[in-house]
Amino acid sequence: MYTLKFDIEKCHNCQTQACLTRCQHLDIDREVAQREIRKIARGEDSFILHDCLTCYACEEYCTMGNHPFYLIVEQQEALNIPPVPRPLIQRAVNLGVPFRGEPEIGEVHGPVLNMAAFSDLIGLIQGRLFEGLTVISTDDRKMFHYFCQLMYLHYARSSVIKERLPGVINTINRHKPTEVICFHDECYGTYTSYCPAVGIDVPFTPIHFFEFLHRRLTELKEAIRPVGFKVAYQRPCSSRLSPDKHHFVRDIFELIGARYVEREYVDENALCCAGAIQGQRREGSRKRAIEMQRKNINDMKKAGAEVCIFNCPACFQTLGSLLSAEDIKPMYMSDLCRLAIGEKPMEWR
Repeated sequence: MYTLKFDIEKCHNCQTQACLTRCQHLDIDREVAQREIRKIARGEDSFILHDCLTCYACEEYCTMGNHPFYLIVEQQEALNIPPVPRPLIQRAVNLGVPFRGEPEIGEVHGPVLNMAAFSDLIGLIQGRLFEGLTVISTDDRKMFHYFCQLMYLHYARSSVIKERLPGVINTINRHKPTEVICFHDECYGTYTSYCPAVGIDVPFTPIHFFEFLHRRLTELKEAIRPVGFKVAYQRPCSSRLSPDKHHFVRDIFELIGARYVEREYVDENALCCAGAIQGQRREGSRKRAIEMQRKNINDMKKAGAEVCIFNCPACFQTLGSLLSAEDIKPMYMSDLCRLAIGEKPMEWR
């Protein structure tokens, strides 16, 4: 079994305990944070394990590279502390199992784009940005063979990830890719953060979707016409696993002439979509989720955003209608990029 590389000595030597003191959902001082993270590392119970909202942010806040969120998830499972109701956990685990036969494997010997579990969103990768690019996971009956499985962090089921992920990686690698462009940054975070943290080998080169889009826009720079929209960005929880790629959000907006509004809840201070909070179904969780969503959307309105840009389909599904009701158009980044080079995505025709 793969083992999390967590070093409790790093926590002893940490001067900030930023992983917990910076948490946006728990009010914890440094002394309490130091005590509780050490308890968790020793395999003991802690209120953190019961109150964690699984927003991933502590992975980014940790200054020691010591994977506090992965540790929390593993201890929730070890101590049988489910963050969501057990029937929802079982339903989710059943959903993501690879089945319905093996996918057809064609050797590419070049770059591929992995849609993972979002083959129904194939319409988002049309046009010149994606010309000549081989797409894998286009069959929605077999897409879970390409699904990174990392969403089970929200369900305290690291064991499921470790059991299934090596097979997923093997399936992708059978295509003989030179690089794998990850449609969802949770997949990218899986291969560049989670896999090294637990010792799973990744035999291909993962590429963040926004890095790919920026590369292609640069190649098509002569075709770009400034879009001019005032835009906000809904940063997903999985982006916390690849903070070194987050700069591509601003880089893309600058390249295509989108006006990135300045607001409070951005970058490291970003609020999640609160979908995971709704799913926890604890006393007060629905109210808490609504309050967080309202705070987030009001922040966008106050900043004058006309469009909210998404990468994560789950965030889009959670916030899209709420934004539309406030006259802020929800839109995927790839569609915005297509508009910038003179193409009209289906929803804009």
